[in-house]
Amino acid sequence: MADLNPDPLAWRPVKAPSLAELEVLAGEVFRHLPKKFRDLCADVVIQVDDFPSQDVLDKMGAQSEFDLLGLFHGIGLPFRPESFTGQMPNMIWLYRRPILDYWAEHDETLGDIVKHVLIHEIGHHFGLSDADMHAIERAAG
Repeated sequence: MADLNPDPLAWRPVKAPSLAELEVLAGEVFRHLPKKFRDLCADVVIQVDDFPSQDVLDKMGAQSEFDLLGLFHGIGLPFRPESFTGQMPNMIWLYRRPILDYWAEHDETLGDIVKHVLIHEIGHHFGLSDADMHAIERAAG
């Protein structure tokens, strides 16, 4: 059997993506979503941070800063009043370190994980609950 990587030190220069690099990846993932989907998210701000704040962890009942890969903050489209002005935009947070930790432990590409988390959080922007999205994922196989 041939060795896939004959140089065991080839990994040495490889580094985890920075906040800026993960933000670029999230932007690319978003740009590849269907246009109708993106258009409904025109006012959503996507942020990347290393970890959720302690306040967020407390509100979500997380036991560890690695428990949340992403978070939607705002008012879902179906729940907005007709005159929706003067409000902060909906925001989606992607948490780099928990995403990288999940990536290291699973057999998925980093791009696929970011896509999954981003779509999940956009689902909240559309007014879907976690239970709704799990049901959709189960139905899709």
